[in-house]
Amino acid sequence: MAVRSTVADMKKLLATMAALGALCVPLGAMAHDPDQPVVVPHSMDAMGCMKLRESTDEVYRLHDVRLLNDHFPDEDYSGIRKEANEILDSLRESGVDVYIAAGRYFPRTHRGSYYTDTNTFFLNANHMWNPDVFITVLRHEAWHAAQDCMAGGLDNSFIAVIHDGEQVPEEWQMSARVRYSGSFSNAVPWEQEAIWAGNTEGMTAEAVAVCASEKEMWEVYDPTPMTREWLEDKGHL
Repeated sequence: MAVRSTVADMKKLLATMAALGALCVPLGAMAHDPDQPVVVPHSMDAMGCMKLRESTDEVYRLHDVRLLNDHFPDEDYSGIRKEANEILDSLRESGVDVYIAAGRYFPRTHRGSYYTDTNTFFLNANHMWNPDVFITVLRHEAWHAAQDCMAGGLDNSFIAVIHDGEQVPEEWQMSARVRYSGSFSNAVPWEQEAIWAGNTEGMTAEAVAVCASEKEMWEVYDPTPMTREWLEDKGHL
């Protein structure tokens, strides 16, 4: 498999997954031009409007776990607060913005999405009331930001795998193959390690801390052969 299949092709896949509508209006707004169509909730168009920040109703910047305590006062986030805030702090220092948004902005099966071109990611509030789900999704999407750093830094639209596929535990490889089948099967190399990171305490926090530091990702994480080829081709190594 050529290196561009492991880095550049993921850019195309993410673009497909985040296809944007031609018109954005505030989803859920009471008043709008009756001659203009309203974006359908739980659609890719709705997610595109959220990504473009053209629909901001019930979309909140997530700086730390206190916001979740405000939204879900009956839930206890104390067990994951430290790790979550470490991740959020590193992302903020790296220039990655994190938002929590109403469920209507996401296709129903989506719990979160990271965008390489804007260095933002969004978490689906319909799932974030559960502290265990929240920390899993936060780790997962933040791992994609770390993959973005591995592809040459955050000022690009590419992501690169950080670990050799053989290093990923079999259970997470299988999970990725089940979740990303058919037209999305090309995403498995990136997603299997993001699923692994999402289910491993501290793994993402360590990676995004490097991303926020003065060191390059490939100075701390030995690149895979294909990622190394990519970095050499782009003049990073």
